[in-house]
Amino acid sequence: MSLVKLEPSTFFAALADPTRLRLIRVLARQPVDLPLCVNALAGRLGVSQPAVSQHLHVLRSVGLVRAVRRGPRVHYYLDREQLLHWQWLVQEFFEFAGEKSEKGEDVAGCQSGSG
Repeated sequence: MSLVKLEPSTFFAALADPTRLRLIRVLARQPVDLPLCVNALAGRLGVSQPAVSQHLHVLRSVGLVRAVRRGPRVHYYLDREQLLHWQWLVQEFFEFAGEKSEKGEDVAGCQSGSG
């Protein structure tokens, strides 16, 4: 599978919903070889099936969730490779934000006490 290339803001917007975060948590605990259908996810989250479908659509658009058809139903699982990619980018971002410029200024542009 290839990684989805996005602007970080698009990725973070997808994570901005509490139900999507809960959905990711449920899928993260599920073995990849045992994906879950919308009905099972809705039951575990206490959310309607249409709402789960909409959230899955958003998570699929950023590449965090993959789908596989099993008989008449589509089952979903967390794309762990894509998740590791985003974890790496977030870590890189925060490491960059803590760096100092050649003049000793914060790279992020915010100096303590200047604002």
